[in-house]
Amino acid sequence: MSATANVTKIDFYEVLSVSRDASDQELKTAYRKLAMQYHPDRNPDDPTAEEKFKECSEAYQVLSDPEKRAAYDRYGHAAFNGGGPGAGGNPFGGAQDLGDIFGDLFGEMFNMGGGGRKASRVQRGRDLRYDLTLEFEEAVFGKEKEITIRRMETCIDCKGSGAAKGKAPVTCTQCGGRGQQRFQQGFFSVARTCSVCGGTGTLIVDPCQTCRGETRVQTEHSILVKVPAGVEQDTRIRYQGEGEAGKFAGPAGDLYVVLNVKAHKFFEREGDDLHCVMPISFPQAALGTELEIQTLEGEATIKIPEGTQSGKEFKLRGKGVPHLNSHGKGDLIVEIRVQTPGKLTKQQKELLRQLGETMVVENTPTSRGLFDKMKEIFS
Repeated sequence: MSATANVTKIDFYEVLSVSRDASDQELKTAYRKLAMQYHPDRNPDDPTAEEKFKECSEAYQVLSDPEKRAAYDRYGHAAFNGGGPGAGGNPFGGAQDLGDIFGDLFGEMFNMGGGGRKASRVQRGRDLRYDLTLEFEEAVFGKEKEITIRRMETCIDCKGSGAAKGKAPVTCTQCGGRGQQRFQQGFFSVARTCSVCGGTGTLIVDPCQTCRGETRVQTEHSILVKVPAGVEQDTRIRYQGEGEAGKFAGPAGDLYVVLNVKAHKFFEREGDDLHCVMPISFPQAALGTELEIQTLEGEATIKIPEGTQSGKEFKLRGKGVPHLNSHGKGDLIVEIRVQTPGKLTKQQKELLRQLGETMVVENTPTSRGLFDKMKEIFS
């Protein structure tokens, strides 16, 4: 008569030496400590170390998954081996709908079988943004400015491996370096990211003292930004490879310099044209005159013919903004506004009365279109 041995598994919380209300970070910290202590590559002559490593890996795999942890807290080990929702050794618990099983597999593969490939640890770095403020004239004529950014760069001491000098990351025994764990679900072979190595396929047992195993360090970096003439508000300048370095010596992201252009005290920009308003007196409008106006490139002269009406626009060609990455410039458009004085002396009032007696205007309402035609006739 044969006897069946009853083997009682150790409580997963006891395996990791954490309380039952431990946070995700506490679980991760406890597991890393034990994984480094019992990893087979660090204990080649200790057969019990591998068993303890597998034990703590299994405990972390369950407790780091919210659904599995909830099932374990309720049913214990029976949740995964015949006594609870996960009966039959199904690593996905009691989910009967394939949608429940595949819902969290975004970005990973599932197929009708096959082995899967070895994982790559290399990750591209993040893109960075820098907001650069320019004076109005700097945006028009271009400018070179040096900026300083903070970014993650590949650790020089470990060259991005994350391991201490003379050491190297070791192969994850849980997934065999593939970065994925494969489970059979009916006709499907389902791959999930390895919960032990996070999909990298390796573990850093002896971390670099400089980057603490993170493979990168934060530094300050200076870049000379060349702003071309004619840029506008919110123009983006891309500097390829000047973003953060990728993990495990991965390619760097890009840097995007976004321009913010200050307003000018009297010029307004529309495309590559500049607009401004020039106030003149009634005598200047009636008799005509020449005016000096300040452009972005110096002074220019505008000839105001006699009888100029308020709102008349004069165009100074080539006095606007340079065309971006091209030849030529926009124009400067000056709008004339006839200014009515708010206060007059006694003598000025008398002179205007005399002038008014010689100029009769029929004060009858009319449409705006007809009024504009009348202005053209009398101008």
